[in-house]
This record gives sequence, structure tokens and C-alpha cells, in this order.
Amino acid sequence: MRITRIREIAVPLEGGISNALVNFSSHTVSLVAVSTDAVRDGKPVAGLAFNSIGRYAQSGILRDRVIPRLLAADPDTLLEPGGRHFDPRRVLRAAMQNEKPGGHGDRAGAIGALELAFWDLNAKLNDEPAHAYIARYFGTPPRPSGVPVYAAGGYYYPGADETRIRDEFSAYKDQGFNAFKMKIGGATLAADMKRIEAVLSVAGDGARLAVDANGRFDFDTALAYARAIEPYGLRWYEEIGDPLDFDLNRRIAEVYPGAIATGENLFSTADVHNLLRYGGMRPSLDIFQMDAGLSYGLTEYARMIGKLEHYGYDRRAAHPHGGHLINLHIAAGLGLGGCEAYPGVFQPFGGYPGACVVDNGVVTPSDAPGFGLEQKHELSAAIGRLLA
Repeated sequence: MRITRIREIAVPLEGGISNALVNFSSHTVSLVAVSTDAVRDGKPVAGLAFNSIGRYAQSGILRDRVIPRLLAADPDTLLEPGGRHFDPRRVLRAAMQNEKPGGHGDRAGAIGALELAFWDLNAKLNDEPAHAYIARYFGTPPRPSGVPVYAAGGYYYPGADETRIRDEFSAYKDQGFNAFKMKIGGATLAADMKRIEAVLSVAGDGARLAVDANGRFDFDTALAYARAIEPYGLRWYEEIGDPLDFDLNRRIAEVYPGAIATGENLFSTADVHNLLRYGGMRPSLDIFQMDAGLSYGLTEYARMIGKLEHYGYDRRAAHPHGGHLINLHIAAGLGLGGCEAYPGVFQPFGGYPGACVVDNGVVTPSDAPGFGLEQKHELSAAIGRLLA
């Protein structure tokens, strides 16, 4: 089996929403296809994936460095013994050739998009959903009951008030979600408290609502918000300060009794290791949100989960960031605690196709081979361009 072509296109996100730091109107995502000489139903088998949501496409890194390395590699060195599947660990090794340690950033997302396409490809070669292939690969017990998900929204819109955010989360509840997350830090503390109370009127219980500061706060602001939200008993307090300021995270964890969530902006096992050593995270309470599409792919992400377990954390403390179909399969395949969903934002990548039904806050991936991105009609035009 051989790679015949690797292509990437940058796909823009739809909508002009903002969190505490970022306006997403100019953001793009790298959509990648790895085509092979294997044939199913008269067509070449191609693996599809992307580098998650909330950053930018990595077209230059993929085009100039990563894709040429894979195309130049001896084809047999990318395969598992027996040659029936590609070996993601060997793919990652080839993609990282001549790269120095550290400096993860955008490189991690570029390689993550490409590495994940091989998981989609391998599952399609087996004619099975990616979560089933992932579970067998890692020896994880099957999860037939689906994945707990929470609906993420509550972004800042020009001129929006509490009525708009209440209506937004009411719509998510009507779609079958029973846990939610909203943004904070893009307004004053007083204004954000009104927004939180508006969403709580829909959620009904603080344990069903998380808040996300997107890394904006310094210690004093983080502490002020912590004291203000503590009486609500919220599900978690997310991305309090700079993601690499482990000391700030630790200091808040020492005084805030509720759960803290972080990790979506940590792109390597070494970074996660430092969070565990220095960030004050508490077993059986806090949440980890690393995202394979931003972190060199599933091979590296599985190492992160191994690091959590080494330090005494349950893998169910992992809830991948991103709100998309790929992480739904990863959460199901690895037996994680749940994952994010973007039912109303970040199209064409956010959310799930109609074949993935939300029932009382649980989503079960469809039986489509691979990640099933072809079932998501919002992506049809981009996939068509990519495979043309």
C-alpha cells in the first residue's frame, strides 16, 4: 500500500464571534486528505482530518516541511508489519524528521492534522468507525453507550444582551444537551455575572454550567472571578490565566474549591507533565482538555493520557477541547470522560452530523467508516475540493 497524494486546503470558519481574547472571523482550519492506491467500491481510499478549531490553518508548515517528508519516505517504513495499515507512530516520526525538540506551537497543529488523517484512513481500510479502530488499537473496552458531551457557546456578539445568551442556551437544551459552557472575561465582572445568571436560568443547576476565561486573567482578576462564582457551584472554571503560567493555576487551585479545567493550549506530553508537577491540579476534581488536533495527533495525545494515569488521575478527567466529530471518536475510543460540542458555532467543522443523535447529553458516533466527516453536509463542498 502506498500514498499517492497528500493535499491540504485552508477552510475559513463561519461567523464573527469573540471570546475574551480572540475574534474568530478571520480564523481558518487546515483540512487534509491522504490518498492511497488502496481501492474500496471503485474509489481510492483517502483519510481525512483537520487541525481542530480556534487557531489557524497550517498550510505553509504542511506544504513546505511535513508533506514532502512523508512523500519522500520509503513507503514500507510508514506501514505496520504486514503492510495492511499505516503505523501512526512511524508517520509521526517521519513528519518530525529534522525538527528540534520544543517550540511546539503551530507545528503541533500541522502535524496533528496529518497524523489524524491516517487514523481515519486505517479505520476506512477496515470499514469500521474510527472509535472502534482506536479502542482496539489501544486495548480500550468498547463504549456502546455513547459519550457525554456539553454544548459550548456563550460567545460575545456585538450588541448582544442577556436575552440573546439565554435564548442561545435554551436552543441547545432543546437539541438534547444538558450540560453547557459559556465564555467569560470579555466584559466586566458585573456584566459577566449577569450573563452567568441568565444561562443558569436555563441550565437549572450550577453543576451543569462551566465558564471559560480563555487564558485572559492575571492573578487578581482570576481570584475576583473565583470568589464571585464560587457560590454557584459551577461545573468548572476553565483556562484561568496564561496556559503556561502553572504557578497562577496552582495559586487559584489552593483557594478555589471548585473544579478547574485547562490543557487545550498544551501541545506536548512534556507540557502536560509540567502541568501535573507544578500546576496544582487535583485528582478526582480537575479537568484536562488537551486536543489531539493541536498536539501532533492521537499518538502524542495517548501519551498525554498515559501521563495523567501515571500521576494518579483517571482518564475520565479528560474532556478534549474542540467541539467536533474527530474528538467525539477519540473520547469514545479511549474511554474518556466526555468532550466538548459546538452545536451552534464554528461551522463547517463544529458539531456533529445528523446521524449522531444527542440524547440527554450523550452522543453516539455513527457507523460511518473512519471519523465520518463525509456525513457532515457543511463540509461537503470543502471535501469535494480537496479530493477533486
